[in-house]
Amino acid sequence: MVDLLRQTERLQPGLNEAMHAVVASGAFIQGPEVKLFAAELTAHEGVKHVVPCANGTDALQLAFMALGLKPGDEVLVPVFTYVATAEVIALLGLTPVLVDVDPETFLLQPEAVEAAVTPRTKAVVPVHLFGQCAPMEGLLRVAERFNLFVVEDAAQAIGATYTFADGHTAQAGTMGHIGCTSFFPSKNLGCFGDGGALFTQHDDLAALLQQMANHGQKVKYYHDTVGVNSRLDTLQAAVLRLKLPHLRDFAARRQAVAAAYDAAFSGNDRLKIPVRVAQSTHVFHQYTLLLQGVDRAAFQAALQERGVPTMVYYPVPLHLQKAYARPEYPVGTFPVAEHLAQNVVSLPIHTEMEADEIQYIIHTVHQTLSQISFA
Repeated sequence: MVDLLRQTERLQPGLNEAMHAVVASGAFIQGPEVKLFAAELTAHEGVKHVVPCANGTDALQLAFMALGLKPGDEVLVPVFTYVATAEVIALLGLTPVLVDVDPETFLLQPEAVEAAVTPRTKAVVPVHLFGQCAPMEGLLRVAERFNLFVVEDAAQAIGATYTFADGHTAQAGTMGHIGCTSFFPSKNLGCFGDGGALFTQHDDLAALLQQMANHGQKVKYYHDTVGVNSRLDTLQAAVLRLKLPHLRDFAARRQAVAAAYDAAFSGNDRLKIPVRVAQSTHVFHQYTLLLQGVDRAAFQAALQERGVPTMVYYPVPLHLQKAYARPEYPVGTFPVAEHLAQNVVSLPIHTEMEADEIQYIIHTVHQTLSQISFA
């Protein structure tokens, strides 16, 4: 699905030099590379503050800690997303309130968010799923109307650009009160382990996030607030510094693969290609098809036999996960998410794909569809 080895080989000389420099320095925790990466990512994303942390899940948890939400406060989240989005809300004693997604884009919609607001609602989490931004202009209007915090989950969409009606643009993760991202190795900007960061335009939130990520201390051994230990390793920061200047190229390479898939599959009535959000660029963390009348298990098995891997993101929506099941969320509560969970499938997409590999996948998908029965 993602060939990290070939990307590493292509960037090997610079990566070796960057990592060896950290080893030689001995500054493995909070070394200078961490601050340098934060400054460079700040400039790249056009955001006022970047706070590095240990991983994307920690970023989400830190965001809600910094916003001062209290147990029982409700947070609106899409039901079709990775579990981390709701996980940290539940861990903090907050109440995740699930909202169905748009059947075309799979993203949270302003109308659905507005309908889910109650007097206990304090925040909303737009997830920029698979590589493009949720409809932020409308979501921000709803949040302002109801005085809600906006925490963006941009783990899959770093580098995506959103254009507002007045023409100004912003990067995924920089539009709400706090944005969260992940540098998990398979992400568009990935390190060699776990890593994450928070984005904010607010000085006070940046200072608090920095403090909370470091055991709640501004000065060593003086703890002003309850915090956690969530630091980006210096080695990982060095890797990310080397990769950051390539981020636009990484997106362009993924977009080229997506364009080839689009051209090949757009005329097939058994496949629905990814729908684009008009206001957002798409950096294609995943290329996700919606199968129409196709037995997905048979489709995946046939492709695997021919050497083409596939993945399902995500096979079980949040309300049907045991950890988040509630009596008010029986089967059928979120029909869009349930339909997507049963019918989406993602094809390989990464920065190192060659033309012959892309064409083999396209040919194999067409051949497989012609040989399996309708579901």
